[in-house]
Amino acid sequence: MNYKNDTILNSAFILFVLFLVAACSNPESESNASLPVEKVQNAIKEETYTYEGRPLRVGVIGLVHTHVHWILGRENVGDIEIVGIVEPNRELAKRYGEQHGYPMDLVYNTIEEMVEATKPEAVTAFNTIFDHLEVVEYCAPRGIHVMVEKPLAVNLEHAEKMIVLAKKYNIHLLTNYETSWYGSNLEAYNIIHKEKKIGDIRRIVFHTGHQGPMEIGVNEEFLEWLIDPRLNGGGALTDFGCYGANLATWLMKGASPQTVSCITQQIKPDLYPEVEDEATIILTYPKTQVIIQASWNWSHSRKEMEVYGTTGYVICKNGQDMKLMENESDGAKLLKANPLPKGIHDPFAYLVKVIREKHVIEPFSPSSIENNEMVMQILEVAKHSAETGRTVVWNDYFSHVNPPKTKN
Repeated sequence: MNYKNDTILNSAFILFVLFLVAACSNPESESNASLPVEKVQNAIKEETYTYEGRPLRVGVIGLVHTHVHWILGRENVGDIEIVGIVEPNRELAKRYGEQHGYPMDLVYNTIEEMVEATKPEAVTAFNTIFDHLEVVEYCAPRGIHVMVEKPLAVNLEHAEKMIVLAKKYNIHLLTNYETSWYGSNLEAYNIIHKEKKIGDIRRIVFHTGHQGPMEIGVNEEFLEWLIDPRLNGGGALTDFGCYGANLATWLMKGASPQTVSCITQQIKPDLYPEVEDEATIILTYPKTQVIIQASWNWSHSRKEMEVYGTTGYVICKNGQDMKLMENESDGAKLLKANPLPKGIHDPFAYLVKVIREKHVIEPFSPSSIENNEMVMQILEVAKHSAETGRTVVWNDYFSHVNPPKTKN
């Protein structure tokens, strides 16, 4: 009998049972109808974002990630200037040009052509996750800052190469998540760490995903690579597991998990034959457990976070709606979180602030290199756990299987 393997399997089973218990005791089952709704303390008045400095010259790399509509459809407030777009698919570029009003002479076939012609100060990558590495390989030696869509890279090997290049050439390498710009998540962080209203963190649960890419009508150009394990690094595990890994790393202040367990399923193999459409990741820390439910099988789109402390909990239903219980005797109340302060309220304003105003990126904050290296490590170990059917001990994996190269 292999006692060590049996112990690992038993640990995984126990963790999974704990997950089921947690799911069944979700305080969201309580009625919210009678709870008071409050603004968070020190509520600020909504302000209009204006920018008076020189706009940042930005190149857009790729149009095949539909998050690109965020930058193309953004109100022109003068903080960024899109100087060029790289997209070899002329039909796609023309279609988006008609939608957003940019001329086709702004579009180039290659990154080399665009950079040579327009001299951008920064680029935003909306290509496949696999191609993020190529963007950094080209831009870093030229001193061009890079922001990529989540996750940082297609795998840990690519991520390590990107990080080495960013540090060598002293560029900013940021990763953009929608949830980084949720006022509710920042308010939750402050409630937990600054105001200490719910005690020490014991459990964090993430519900992230939607009904599935096909089901929600993702366009052909996006779908083609989103369900390709080589180009996206996986399915739901990569697509939505990264959100929980990112926020958990922030809330845990950069601590590495002790163990990682992951279960994946193909519930819809007829639609997604090459990738998993369901993933549950369990991370354990000395006194905290994190559960990440990443799925293309939800009944609706969701990016929700629940944090349970020793005395209470805070729940973020979306970017604004929250629920807080400081202690059981006083009960819960509903909160409306403020938007993030203007200038750090969306990825592109933040990019300008970092580059133009030398805004200091806090270590392990959601956009940072440190956080997103950890995200890639968590996803890598989660894949290994799912493939082997075993709980993985973090230190054992990185000491003997795949030691992180950027730690030297």
